[in-house]
Amino acid sequence: MRLGIILAMEERIRERILDIKAMGFDNIQLSFWSPSYYTEKWLEVVREAIEAASIEVTHFWAGFDPPVAWNFYDGPISVGLVPEAYRDRRIGQVLEGARFAKRLGVRYVATHLGFLPENPNDPLYTGTIVAVDLIAKQLKKEGQILLFETGQETPTTLLRMFHDLERRGTTNVGLNFDPANFLHYGKANPVDAAEMLGPYIMGVHAKDALYPCDGFHLGKETDIGAGKVEFPRFIAMLKKVGYDGFITIERELECDPPMMENPVAQVIQNAREFLLPLLQQ
Repeated sequence: MRLGIILAMEERIRERILDIKAMGFDNIQLSFWSPSYYTEKWLEVVREAIEAASIEVTHFWAGFDPPVAWNFYDGPISVGLVPEAYRDRRIGQVLEGARFAKRLGVRYVATHLGFLPENPNDPLYTGTIVAVDLIAKQLKKEGQILLFETGQETPTTLLRMFHDLERRGTTNVGLNFDPANFLHYGKANPVDAAEMLGPYIMGVHAKDALYPCDGFHLGKETDIGAGKVEFPRFIAMLKKVGYDGFITIERELECDPPMMENPVAQVIQNAREFLLPLLQQ
């Protein structure tokens, strides 16, 4: 397994990519929270930066327009492809992101599915399956794979989704597995979830968190190794299920320039030092 880091697309993306290279990383996941960056100008900026840094872009995270709320009340009606009110527009935005990723030479395109209902008879479930099937079939024509970042769904619901898609002949789908998100949303123990979902794991975030303490707010993010993920067991489980891909450090912290002089840099280095011995065991 190779250790990398996630970078959010922003105005200073070139500086960020060069900083990450200087920190010793050779691969990144690019996260495009806003579709407004899908332009020729930003395509050239990103392309030039990754070439200058000789860095590999492993996954492309395709976001969507607001509203998006990361909580238990407004999240189900605003996040991802599940909310019917925004679904058509977001199908277009994920496909637009996939085209951008293709021009960067990135095969894996990830996004958030949303609060997929556990009840397979719920119209929101069936409608989302149709949307996912449509996107995945378009990506297949370009040799790309559609991934969903875990979080708002139970492992059982995700398994059901993959089986329903397979019955439609759609197999170019998988998971960008975020162990902390299972904790953030109180959906599962990430070690058990990895065992259940092993064949579908095609990307992994390294992030740590606690379970929720109330019915409105998500569980808190922590430094890697300080939360409930239990990384020694989690990494061991990934190896057990045969995952040998990228482990991407994700820390959702503010970072003003220059990164190398920012406290975030130390947080990232601490995470790297914690994780590397586990990967090498």
